[in-house]
Amino acid sequence: MNMQGTLSGKVALVTGAGKNIGRAIALRLAADGACVVVNGRRDAAALEAVVSEINGRGGQAVMALADVSDPAAVGRMVSDAAAAFGGIDILVSNAGLRRQTPFLDMSLDEWREILSVALDGAFILARAVAPHMIRRGGGAIVALSGISTHIGTANRCHVSASKAGLEGLIRALAIELAPHGITANCVAPGSVDTVRGESAGVARPISTMRRFHCGARRHWKTSPAWSATSPAPTAPTSPARRST
Repeated sequence: MNMQGTLSGKVALVTGAGKNIGRAIALRLAADGACVVVNGRRDAAALEAVVSEINGRGGQAVMALADVSDPAAVGRMVSDAAAAFGGIDILVSNAGLRRQTPFLDMSLDEWREILSVALDGAFILARAVAPHMIRRGGGAIVALSGISTHIGTANRCHVSASKAGLEGLIRALAIELAPHGITANCVAPGSVDTVRGESAGVARPISTMRRFHCGARRHWKTSPAWSATSPAPTAPTSPARRST
């Protein structure tokens, strides 16, 4: 780890950091010098592995088991992190639940469960860390959205809705917290090879997907029938000017 990296002296809280994208983010932040609070809801062994990996490379990390949809648990986690490292400068709201349920079979309880983590959790976390960031003269809030929010995905309307709300929340925070030196941004990754639970459905291998331009602004979209031997997609062209 580069203890004198670009984030030396900064403290980052990463939720859903036991595996996949969250784990990679925690490792990258630590590699750039940040002290990292590695959060997850249940899998203590996975969190301990990430913490051990960071500390073993000369970084600084601690584990924090907490349900981000529980305001009391988040409050304790943030207070403990601030006590351990002196404050919080970076929040990465990555925690989310992945479910595959047809709309006509979806219960209100399942709908609320998904939104409670991705959307309510992001609000609860931001509300808890913002005062710490203000005291330190600024900070950064980053939330993980998803491409399905923009293109639509069958059997995941609750996930898409939670991420759409998340993007609205982050846009509002970017405006409201800017005077305090706090930035707020959303990242919407495309297809990523990850470990998935059974409730998330079967992942289609990225090697069997293709990419093409979609929409007025020529967004990349990924869909079936692309292989590694297919020609690489061409660079995006400027969007056509709309007639008035």
